[in-house]
Amino acid sequence: MPQLRQDLITGKWVIIATERARRPHSFSETKRITPKKTKICPFCYGNEYMTPPEVLAFRDNGKPNSSGWKVRVVPNKFPALIHEGKPELIKNGIYSTMSGVGAHEVIIHSPHHDLLLPLMNEEQVELVLKAYLIRYKELSKDLNLRFIHIIVNHGKEAGASLDHPHSQLFGLPIVPSFVMDELDGSKKYYNKFKKCVYCEIIKNEIRDGGRVIEETDEFIAFEPFASKLPFETWIIPKKHMEHFSDMSESELRDCSKVLRNTMKKIYDGINDPPLNYWLHSAPLHNQYKNYHWHFEIIPKLTTTGGFELGTGTIINTALPEECAKYLRKF
Repeated sequence: MPQLRQDLITGKWVIIATERARRPHSFSETKRITPKKTKICPFCYGNEYMTPPEVLAFRDNGKPNSSGWKVRVVPNKFPALIHEGKPELIKNGIYSTMSGVGAHEVIIHSPHHDLLLPLMNEEQVELVLKAYLIRYKELSKDLNLRFIHIIVNHGKEAGASLDHPHSQLFGLPIVPSFVMDELDGSKKYYNKFKKCVYCEIIKNEIRDGGRVIEETDEFIAFEPFASKLPFETWIIPKKHMEHFSDMSESELRDCSKVLRNTMKKIYDGINDPPLNYWLHSAPLHNQYKNYHWHFEIIPKLTTTGGFELGTGTIINTALPEECAKYLRKF
């Protein structure tokens, strides 16, 4: 029988359509074709002149904005937000607008055009996360910014415009509505039970074990109980941390290991699917003691239809428990 499951944080419902559920292995049956490099890539060695000047790079040798780097961070050449001026709210009758002040940067994972994150060694993944952390801390000083959002779009179906593996960082003058839903839900839970809802979820997932796919001393990766889509995966620190920037060096190293291993399981188990992942961390400049930062990974395996768009309720055709069991094999 189909089952409705409620997200403990936001209160939103998801339909787990067991009557038409697909077995986890069926999502790997379509062969993913890696696009061939057909033109000059601005993220490859020797083409540093094609990007804006770097704001951060890890390199053993070479001059800034030249080859020799391992991870490189540059402003986006076509930014969604610009790091100039102040965000001003303007009322226009019943409508509101705001100047597009913020930040938009690109974190280039490596100079190798086809080296995906799940195929990197742990040291290289650690450098990627270290770049996240350094830029996160630096941009957190900007009082015009209220939220920092880091994403990866892998594959054309997931919105990637360039094949070369990279992340994007957005500094926003607003707090996104999805994050506000999480903030509101975690506050309500704390007011009712005097506990962090994320910490309670972590304890329950570890105790139950059925949805866990990767675990270390510091982090856990699992399929959420009310997963919105097949193979939705969260990576979250066991220790309560509201901001991504709260991580220590050892925790960063552990997070890199879990992220790499989790992405490798998805890469092997579902045949390198197009996917998105993003970082949800507490908004800047204030304390949000009830919040707990985390990564969310969403493979793009299904399409959204009229029911989902019209109701805001997702139909998931795969049981989270079966997805986790399947990924644990890899």
